[in-house]
Amino acid sequence: MVEQTAAWRLDLRHWLEPFLMRLAHPARRAMCPLYVAGLIGPGDRKSVQPMAWRLGLGGHDGLHHFIAAGVWDAAPLEAELLARADHLVGGPDAYLVIDDTALPKKGTRSVGVAPQYASTLGKNANCQTLVSVTLARGEVPVPLALRLFLPEAWTGDLERLDRARVPEAFRAARTKPEIAIAELDRVITAGVRFGCVLADAGYGISAAFRGALSARGLAWAVGIPRIQKVFLTGVEMVWPAAARGRPRRTAVPGTASVAAAAVLGGIPWRAITWRHGTKGALKAEFAALRVRVADGPAVRIGGRVNQHLPGEEVWLVGERRASGERKYYLANLPADTDLKVLAATIKARWVCEQAHQQLKEELGLDHFEGRSWPGLHRHALMTMIAFAFLQYRRLAAAGRGEKGAGRPTAGTKPARSAPGHRGSYRPRAPTARAMPALPTAYYSYCTT
Repeated sequence: MVEQTAAWRLDLRHWLEPFLMRLAHPARRAMCPLYVAGLIGPGDRKSVQPMAWRLGLGGHDGLHHFIAAGVWDAAPLEAELLARADHLVGGPDAYLVIDDTALPKKGTRSVGVAPQYASTLGKNANCQTLVSVTLARGEVPVPLALRLFLPEAWTGDLERLDRARVPEAFRAARTKPEIAIAELDRVITAGVRFGCVLADAGYGISAAFRGALSARGLAWAVGIPRIQKVFLTGVEMVWPAAARGRPRRTAVPGTASVAAAAVLGGIPWRAITWRHGTKGALKAEFAALRVRVADGPAVRIGGRVNQHLPGEEVWLVGERRASGERKYYLANLPADTDLKVLAATIKARWVCEQAHQQLKEELGLDHFEGRSWPGLHRHALMTMIAFAFLQYRRLAAAGRGEKGAGRPTAGTKPARSAPGHRGSYRPRAPTARAMPALPTAYYSYCTT
């Protein structure tokens, strides 16, 4: 076991070299591998003090200064993470998954903590919320970004912002979709390759978010609420005569918009199996129809204000689960996309949930005990670097055909094309049997 531990630590040091070259100070270059090794290694608690003890350090001051107290820019390491993730899983058949995850916290001093909806708990709780961006190919996720969302209670309190050392660039109030788009732009600028952006209804409900994706020429598939209004593609625009005053300047739809749930109620549904997991086939009933989303400019129609004109033509997809629960989605994939491919694309989002779970349960994402903005984001960055290293070892083992590694559905060689977009992205039907889901403690294999 000692030899095995020494082997993965040596492999980690070699894999981290490009990251270490981006750290100017020798003390930081010494602390970074120790911190990442502490996250990967055994132990239930991945905060500074217990990690320092397990690493055999004389004290925890060095680790604490590196992650929380020191003054250094994390941007070069973030850029290196994007490059390494792209090399691991980037390509035109990769997905970029946007989501968020909550870190439950006590007290009021930790940066960004406030009573807010915690997706992890499914209810409002005192927590921090991190907007996440994950690159995934096949069933291999690699987190790219974790950026803290600041509630209004923080953006409106200069004293709290100062105390938590929040940079000036991040103090303005921003919605989660706005944070996601900013991180997406950073990913695109870095040249990370992917074919389609996926997000849940927390982001898909935002017309501005969907519009921003389309404006960037990206293919996307997002969740929406059942009440999202849409028009059938054949909707005609008419010029109703004005009863008084000036003539109308804008044509209006000849038919009213309808809730997504109602539109799909009268069309056939089909049973689709989109993946085979460790517990058998994953399947549900799906229906899809081309529609125009009611997210165009707001006008007055029939005496009602704030009625939206027809916008982009997209797929409206419904999912009917065995439990009776129904979910709805929009996707701007090509009009000839098969229903099975639509379903598989939409359901590919699950890998980010798996990544969040692994980051917390195995790598201690939610174990950080500091209160500052730099400390939290550096800790989150180290967990993502650790996660990427483990995926590197896993893919390398799969390439060697080692038992227990799990073989990816896609190859590990980077593709040559640029990031996919609406005009070039052609989703493919899933293979008959996909790679099994990662076990909760999969990291133990990667480090032995």
